[in-house]
Amino acid sequence: MEKKRFIAVIGGGRCSRGEAKLAEEVGRQLARRGAILVCGGLGGIMEAACRGASLEGGTTVGILPGDDSRAANPYVQIPIVTGLGEARNVIVVKSAQAVIAIGGSYGTLSEISYALKSGIPVIGLNTWALSRNGREDKSIIPAQSPTEAVDKALDLVTSQKSKE
Repeated sequence: MEKKRFIAVIGGGRCSRGEAKLAEEVGRQLARRGAILVCGGLGGIMEAACRGASLEGGTTVGILPGDDSRAANPYVQIPIVTGLGEARNVIVVKSAQAVIAIGGSYGTLSEISYALKSGIPVIGLNTWALSRNGREDKSIIPAQSPTEAVDKALDLVTSQKSKE
């Protein structure tokens, strides 16, 4: 039996219309390719990505900050309540084999940091850029479109599995 691929989609709880469109297409692409979408389960980027995945018959998992599964956006199929607040960000990224970051603020930056520290690849779509000691840090793999972001994430997961 083939193991499922889990891809986290992270980004702000509030986002622009353009960012929502990108996230929805990322969700659609992940579902079409059989990947399970993991996110923080709330609005903004998370809701848009889940909507896209749901419209394509995909599976969505929301790792919620609170104690009430009803707080999940309407497209989360599997809500996981944690009662951990923002500390749940660690669970979001550790549940995935790759992360796609879209837009976002400091919460998204924390998730990017947790993923990179854990060796989980991060693909960036209109999101943060990093520098260290005044030099560009290329840890976030850039993507120019939702399709490219999903291609890169799934290629990285496949190459990780072949090394195991």
